[in-house]
Amino acid sequence: MTNMTASARVAVAAPVLTPRREVWLSLRSNRGAMAALIVILLLVLCAITAPLIAPNDPVVQDVNRSLLPPAWDAGGLWQFPLGTDSIGRCILSRIIYGSRLSLLIGCIVVTLSLSVGVLLGLFSGFYRGAVDTLIMRFMDIILALPSLLLAIVIVVLLGPGLRNAMIAVAITNIPHYARLTRAAVMNELTKDYVVASRVAGAGTVRLMLGTVLPNCLAPLIVQSTLGISSAVLDAAALGFLGLGAQPPTPEWGTMLADSRQYIERAYWAVTFPGLAILITVLAFNLLGDGLRDALDPKLKR
Repeated sequence: MTNMTASARVAVAAPVLTPRREVWLSLRSNRGAMAALIVILLLVLCAITAPLIAPNDPVVQDVNRSLLPPAWDAGGLWQFPLGTDSIGRCILSRIIYGSRLSLLIGCIVVTLSLSVGVLLGLFSGFYRGAVDTLIMRFMDIILALPSLLLAIVIVVLLGPGLRNAMIAVAITNIPHYARLTRAAVMNELTKDYVVASRVAGAGTVRLMLGTVLPNCLAPLIVQSTLGISSAVLDAAALGFLGLGAQPPTPEWGTMLADSRQYIERAYWAVTFPGLAILITVLAFNLLGDGLRDALDPKLKR
């Protein structure tokens, strides 16, 4: 009797893990994901406080100080810690301000593509037959084309510019969310709670948005995190080709395009914007992998 009472006390004293806390503990045990989360938080902090921490104005030109090396090299100035570009603009300041633009591009692109893709996936999963076939075949056509090539074609048709570049990248990402949502919806529709909601008289819209969609969020969250990295990379590629953000806007892809001819004698003008793109994309990819492991019960140890 005493042993049973002690066991009961231990069971009562054991903390109850909520789903959110369980996901957080699983994510925290992933060192790569936590390092990526810290990097992303630092990027967000840089984007928010860019006017305060940037040492110089990112668009002010000084041709007398063009292609100055980083401060630790001979001839460098601490006024320009990472050196200057071909027309004397501070590279560090442009990278800091570029983080604001790159994160904004990633968030807007993912929001647009996620919204449209989820709606198409819901309609395709609920209304089978001709609606499903029409939506999925259109998604297959988009997926059959290389995403960057399709984005270039769309920007050429709409005209170069940051807004059109974001629209183009968002269109190329819609099929990923649509197909993922459709697969998740078809899986959820076979479960008992959906059948019970139908029997209780729930309408189609309520089933879509209030019953099925909340249970499809886990894969969509992971895909959204990975989508930010691909959006940043595609936007930088369009900027490098002159189809994205236009000068003098401080954008990482545009910085690479402006400095590629000086790569042999001014490595810093190309290296640091490239590293900024690399670190950002890698951080979001690692965080997405960590979220996938934390949100998928099959992958938990």
